[in-house]
This record gives sequence, structure tokens and C-alpha cells, in this order.
Amino acid sequence: MGKPNPLMMRTGLKLLDVHSEEAAIIGDRMDTDIVAGIESGLDTVLVLSGVTSREDCLKFPYRPRLILNGVGDIAAAE
Repeated sequence: MGKPNPLMMRTGLKLLDVHSEEAAIIGDRMDTDIVAGIESGLDTVLVLSGVTSREDCLKFPYRPRLILNGVGDIAAAE
């Protein structure tokens, strides 16, 4: 089992004792990380420091809530 399997995400939330409304997934792949977040009801943050570019995002029918250049920008984001 792996991303984007929602069971994996729900299990992680349960282990952390966190509700999906209080959590976010931060990842660099639209097809795994962002899909996993959307399917699990998590807030989604795409970082452009990995696999997916800003232009690649336009190829997908869904969008992350935030797009950041890298994890270093997380603290300054909402």
C-alpha cells in the first residue's frame, strides 16, 4: 500500500491522533502526494523543488491549495 491510498493516510492520521481538517500533505508530485491529500480530505501543498513544475500542474484537473517554491517557504505561507 502506498500513496495515493487513502487508507494509508487515514492510518497515519489515526496514529498521530489528528483529524484530517487539522492536517496537510506537503509533496512534490501531483499524481501521488496531491491526489493522496485530496482523496483523504487533507489540505494540499505542492513544493516545486522536486518532480512537478508549475507548468506541469496545468496538465491535471485538480489543484493543490498552495504552490510553494520549496519547503523553506512553508513557514511564511498561510
